[in-house]
Amino acid sequence: MTDTRTGLPRDATSAVAGTDGVDATGVDHAAGAPDAPRASRPTVASDATDATVATDATDPADATDTSVDAAGRAALDRPVLPLRHPLRWIAAAVVLVVLLNFVETLFTNESWGWPAVGKWLFSPAILTGLQLTLLATALSAVISFTGGIVVAIARLSRNPVLSGLAWGYVWLFRSVPLILVLVFLYNLGSLYPTIGIGIPFGPQVEVTTTNVLGDLAIGVIGLSLSEIAYASEIVRAGVLAVDHGQHEAAQALGLPRRRQFVRVILPQALRSIVPAFVNQVVGLLKASSLLFYVSLLDLFGVVQNLSSTYPTDIIPLLVVATLWYLALTSAVSVVQYYVERWTARGSVRALPPTPFQRVRAAVRRGSGRGSGRPGGPDRARQAASGARVVASGPASTIDDRTI
Repeated sequence: MTDTRTGLPRDATSAVAGTDGVDATGVDHAAGAPDAPRASRPTVASDATDATVATDATDPADATDTSVDAAGRAALDRPVLPLRHPLRWIAAAVVLVVLLNFVETLFTNESWGWPAVGKWLFSPAILTGLQLTLLATALSAVISFTGGIVVAIARLSRNPVLSGLAWGYVWLFRSVPLILVLVFLYNLGSLYPTIGIGIPFGPQVEVTTTNVLGDLAIGVIGLSLSEIAYASEIVRAGVLAVDHGQHEAAQALGLPRRRQFVRVILPQALRSIVPAFVNQVVGLLKASSLLFYVSLLDLFGVVQNLSSTYPTDIIPLLVVATLWYLALTSAVSVVQYYVERWTARGSVRALPPTPFQRVRAAVRRGSGRGSGRPGGPDRARQAASGARVVASGPASTIDDRTI
């Protein structure tokens, strides 16, 4: 028989190996360590295998990846330029040119009549009309907000009669222009010479319409009736914006429906109601100029009368009215800002700084106070805050952002 490893007869293999137990391949079977390379593995085959491995190491895919990485590094080395928007700058330049031309006409066009504007701006007649405008706007705002809450509650009621009447009221006064409502109320005495209340088809208490509805009453009622329709929709939207879980939580506490609305739902709904309603107040302030058509001399009515008396001062008087309306609406906007901050308490972690706080902080930075400069008045406070310990995980570490 032949040896399968060497191809020689077993006896020949044994003769070659001798008594040391080493076969023809030079392997000591007793020790298990090779003394020389096997004859069945020629050097040429090993070189070919190494060549194959070397060929595999230079795979085209690896070369492609290397080139891509090099290209990516080259792209990162290039400076990043922001996207240009030339049309924006062109549009801004055009707007600035138009604005500057208009500002130039304010100083060069004598038809503006700035001396006359200064004469009429604080005249007694203008201030009287301004007071009437503020009074009518304030009364109408209070009545419309209160009435809007009532109509919104009726609209959300489960009673079909109340809900239907509220819907009809909103539909009617949102469809009719305000000037038409005012003129209709101004001529209400022609339709109803007397106004009475009592038992239908029975005794009634009657008064003369013209004795009850004066010019101011007509103006306030007309503005309020129209604004209640819009205010009710604002309140209804704010109530519906409150999460339904709040309603369920209030019911789980066993609160009556009235207290649920007053103590739980309405305070949360105010966050959505206040901004929209203050915008309505701004519109109400401007809509008060329509009271001139019911013989109520508000700010615009006084300006109209003075324009008829002094036709050469029409433009200055209109400028006076514009300046006062700008001042009033700006004041209402400031009130709106702070009321929104007040209603937002508890809904955000930290309220944003007010414009006055931003200005004060900028002044402090400019003067060196509060800027962290050595020797500044806030240095001790910043040093104390640098040692503040902030809990982080199971242990406490120093917050390096304050050091």
